[in-house]
Amino acid sequence: MDNNLATGQCLCGAVKFCISGDFENFFLCHCTRCRKDTGSAHSANLFSSKAKIIWETGREDVKVFRLSGSRHIKSFCAECGSALPVEQLELGLLVVPAGSLDGPINLRPNAHVCYASRANWDNDLSSVKKIDDLPG
Repeated sequence: MDNNLATGQCLCGAVKFCISGDFENFFLCHCTRCRKDTGSAHSANLFSSKAKIIWETGREDVKVFRLSGSRHIKSFCAECGSALPVEQLELGLLVVPAGSLDGPINLRPNAHVCYASRANWDNDLSSVKKIDDLPG
């Protein structure tokens, strides 16, 4: 991210945060764990070893789930379930779900990771019809 300050929040607005610093990587992960987390084709997470998070409101509403026997961690709002940033202290990383940020992201994804694990329906999605609003 080119700017050094990003803000974000959960869907219900109970949790608000500010990120100070740059993101180094942006990965779209297709592993089965990330697909379960998101209910989608992949997760979209920004990573930084230098950025810091400031929880502006709702820190007490942030819940963290750690999958036993793995490094997989998910942080979310206890009220609405929205994905939220998580500090992976053992790895020295701040992981921020791209969709939790309020503004544009000036960093393109670096890579699709765990691509061999992608869902069987996650092929050639660029050819799928595009609708600018909800289907009528």
